[in-house]
Amino acid sequence: MKPPLTGIKIADFSRVLAGPYATMLLADLGAQVIKVERPLVGDDTRGWGPPFDKDGNSTYFLSVNRNKEGLELDLAEESDQQAALDLINSCDVVVENFGPGGMEKYNLGYSKLIGNNPKLIYCSISGFGTSEKAALLPGYDLLLQGMSGLMSITGSDESNPSKVGVALVDVITGLHAVVGILAALRARDEQGIGQKVELNLLSSTLSALVNQASAYISAGVIPKAMGNAHPSIAPYQVFDAKDKKFIVAVGSDPQFVKFAGVISSDLIGDKRFATNQLRVENRDELNSKLSVIFSTKTADHWISTLAKVNIPAGAINNIKEAFDLAQSVGLKSVVEVDGVKSVANPITFSKTPVEYRLAPPNLKG
Repeated sequence: MKPPLTGIKIADFSRVLAGPYATMLLADLGAQVIKVERPLVGDDTRGWGPPFDKDGNSTYFLSVNRNKEGLELDLAEESDQQAALDLINSCDVVVENFGPGGMEKYNLGYSKLIGNNPKLIYCSISGFGTSEKAALLPGYDLLLQGMSGLMSITGSDESNPSKVGVALVDVITGLHAVVGILAALRARDEQGIGQKVELNLLSSTLSALVNQASAYISAGVIPKAMGNAHPSIAPYQVFDAKDKKFIVAVGSDPQFVKFAGVISSDLIGDKRFATNQLRVENRDELNSKLSVIFSTKTADHWISTLAKVNIPAGAINNIKEAFDLAQSVGLKSVVEVDGVKSVANPITFSKTPVEYRLAPPNLKG
């Protein structure tokens, strides 16, 4: 059977990561995506490297532009503006991240487009929304990681805020964009209407802060960085074994009883650790005991010991080891199209599978 979005056509005017990631996922689901880029220069990420693949392509660009057709347009030229308008008029969805007023500058604003194509889904991605003040703020992932509060809860402690090791704000926003576009397409199917779908990096990240955001808005608690520990669960963090670091994740009181049974029976009788709340309150004392115990054996020993009683524990893998793990458990995590490898779409369907049709487009110049 055909992929679920077969027949949907998308004009992709987005650049860098959030928009291109969203449109690639939609393309994997069967949508026809036409990526519009500046002649000769293209998407900014074409020049982001190293690393580059064997053909000199930026691996950053390759990571989010699979399954797309390419079209080069100089939107400063009236003839290319008309070509862009003709393309959009033939599409179901347009995605852009030019920022507030960006598409209007090229005579491609929402009001004009929806007037020509009343069933159009227009997805606009910005950094901070569309207010006058928001338009003045630069929407870069690293800045948003800091400005959203994400960096304040990431790192070893309050004095060492740290970014996440990938542009997570862009990825989260791209995923929200996919949800919004799919919901808008559903509404169009039911009600016959097109509409504007707006995303911004700040709101998407605040939503993704989940329990940490709730701690503030519901209890007035301002979370802080705790390294690899969890603010509400213990033991749930990284520990040092005799040879290397590893992870323990005890998520409930029954789990802790089983955990203590194979680690140290003394822990079971210690009233300071009887409940999760008490373990969180006495985290330092618990960690002090566990650190001494874990230092006596290797990480593999502890991981296998805990696995026997179904206690979550695991290694801290590098990227290669992570892909090796995926393969070892039967996951196909890498796909190849026309000699270009990329990470497989994580969604599987029993009857309408995703397709890998096209390698990322090359510039004609």
